[in-house]
Amino acid sequence: MRGLIFFLLALSSLFGQESLERAKQLYERTDYQASLELLHRAAKPSGATYGLMGQNYFMLGEYKKATEAFQKALAQEPSKSEHAHWLGRAFGRRAETSNFLTAPGYASKARQYFEEAVTLDPDNDEALNDLFDYYLQAPGFLGGGYDKAERVAKRIAERNEAEGHFAEAQLADKRKQFDTAEEQLRRAMELAPHQVGRVLDLAKYLAKRGRIQESEAAFDRAAQLEPNSPKVFFARARTYVEQRRNLDRAKELLIKYLKSNLTPDDPPREQAEKLLKEVSGA
Repeated sequence: MRGLIFFLLALSSLFGQESLERAKQLYERTDYQASLELLHRAAKPSGATYGLMGQNYFMLGEYKKATEAFQKALAQEPSKSEHAHWLGRAFGRRAETSNFLTAPGYASKARQYFEEAVTLDPDNDEALNDLFDYYLQAPGFLGGGYDKAERVAKRIAERNEAEGHFAEAQLADKRKQFDTAEEQLRRAMELAPHQVGRVLDLAKYLAKRGRIQESEAAFDRAAQLEPNSPKVFFARARTYVEQRRNLDRAKELLIKYLKSNLTPDDPPREQAEKLLKEVSGA
């Protein structure tokens, strides 16, 4: 009888792991609702299960539910940097989407969890980047500051020189040192010439500075590097929409984007649909 119980327990564990892997695959295909439905069948959710639930809720824009799931994940696996990082992201989005009374509290929690994620795993590059962004954007009374951002930028550069130059470019832009910002973006692109994201960073910045021809050349270069990249479609279309130019081309690019096989690393479909609606109504 005891052997049968052990067998059933092992079978249950195997089924749970297979379900989790299937849910991960659905998440990677951006089928967040189907992934959630599968995860909710778990009799005793693990930290990994709660973490993936949180990521699905986050991608669906349900940030309160995402927060609750990540808190449960971190409670079960308190040493896992990934859970703290995602919890920081969820609180960050709640700060962005809430009213002026609750936003400061959520923002402070975002900072705390970003800092915790980096403390738990100094090699968590994504958490380090988000902590840099927080320090760069947040006012001093919420724990932000350029000096703090600069210290994190140096840590980023130690791990990834190109990413470090990108961080320095953002700092320079905030300080209105526009020539330095451009120089840093070009240096980042030189160090990683085959990374389309580095080219897009420069293209978007040149557009923001009103240097349209140079921006277009950079976008063309990005398209040559990755002809069917959803990131290129979206970045170029968003730039056109924001600057109210080439709107027919923007519409074409957004339609291509929405027909692409997207991943969670790509901008959400809802953002593209919102831009397309804006273009269609122009």
